[in-house]
Amino acid sequence: MKIVIAPDSFKGCLTALEVCEAAAEGIGRIRGNFEIVSVPMADGGEGTVQSLVDATAGELVTRRVTGPLGDPVQATFGLLGDGETAVIEMAAASGLPLVPEDRRDPKLTTTFGTGELITAALDAGRRKLIVGIGGSATTDAGAGMAQALGVRLLAEDGTQIGFGGAELARLATIEMSGADPRLRETEIRVACDVGNPLYGERGAAHVYGPQKGASPADVELLDANLRHVADVIQRDLGLDVRDIPGAGAAGGLGAGLVAFCEATLEPGVEIVIDAVNLPEKMRGADLCLTGEGAIDSQTAFGKTPAGVTSVAERESVPVIAIAGGVALDAVSLHDRGFDALACILNRPMTLAEAMRPDNARPMIAFTAEQMVRCFLAGRATT
Repeated sequence: MKIVIAPDSFKGCLTALEVCEAAAEGIGRIRGNFEIVSVPMADGGEGTVQSLVDATAGELVTRRVTGPLGDPVQATFGLLGDGETAVIEMAAASGLPLVPEDRRDPKLTTTFGTGELITAALDAGRRKLIVGIGGSATTDAGAGMAQALGVRLLAEDGTQIGFGGAELARLATIEMSGADPRLRETEIRVACDVGNPLYGERGAAHVYGPQKGASPADVELLDANLRHVADVIQRDLGLDVRDIPGAGAAGGLGAGLVAFCEATLEPGVEIVIDAVNLPEKMRGADLCLTGEGAIDSQTAFGKTPAGVTSVAERESVPVIAIAGGVALDAVSLHDRGFDALACILNRPMTLAEAMRPDNARPMIAFTAEQMVRCFLAGRATT
């Protein structure tokens, strides 16, 4: 009997690989001949680098890069086992947690470090890049990233503009001649699960600026600057990024990656599915176990278990999802291919207790074992 275990991480508790290992341990207690295929998964957000490295027998690489406020930070990215692909989380270099709360100001923060990570991946010989762009501290439309890659963003006096969203107002000319030539031979896929445009009421500044430290006045300034950048990009590069769904992700980094790197914006879980070759691993399976820390009705929209279930459905493989918590409204998932849902908690406990790895591991193992036992009992009666 072939069982595919393809969960996301239980964030703040266990990596996706650790969830796979716990579930496999539980299944191993059942008498029988089981082929277990473990596929650590992610949706393009936090944990994607670790999951893809684990799923492909790749390696983690750490580099010293420029942080959001210009100070050096240690940032880790992944080189996948295929020898061709690197995976980067922009938050590792330009993320909000890297900025103390009392210093958060998207008028000043930069994506320069994200560009340095892309350069490091190119230096490692990788010509396929996956870039996750959640959790940013920035609203600079990827200007810092572009500068790190050799793009010249010039003010009227011919000097380079500085870091941060406020400096975008000074942008007069974009010169691409100095851009890293390796970008032209590199495929960059951006894991982007929001549809926000670059500017306007649903744009980067209005929707995400306040959580990054922007005041109401800052929001208006940043929104105007993003509009200005879009105008210059269209004039100098012949590309209209205004209404591209996801252009406003990560403070406009979505637009910047499209404009300066010819990247494509795609749902994160679909990129991961391709990277780990999940359809091939699902083929011929009798059962799939997936899951994440919490499952509710929103799981159907771009989350890892939904992506896994879509692949399983195409192969006619039943799916059981396990989670630390399962909301009552998750019953709607049964109409979207989920055959059963299971909560791992075995007794009343606090969230802190449930998220302790030494508690979560045995509970996942026990739940996986019981779900497979139920599945086998159901097959025996049909």
